[in-house]
Amino acid sequence: MNLLILQSVVSILAGILIFIKPQLLNYIIAFYLVLAGVMGLILAFG
Repeated sequence: MNLLILQSVVSILAGILIFIKPQLLNYIIAFYLVLAGVMGLILAFG
């Protein structure tokens, strides 16, 4: 799967989760940042 598509899907899901459960905001942002960093490293070195 293209990493750009995966990152877009994760962003949409994170946004939906924040709308549904705003108290999860810190965890969702932390998870997204880690995932975005890992995907960036895969693109850079993969």
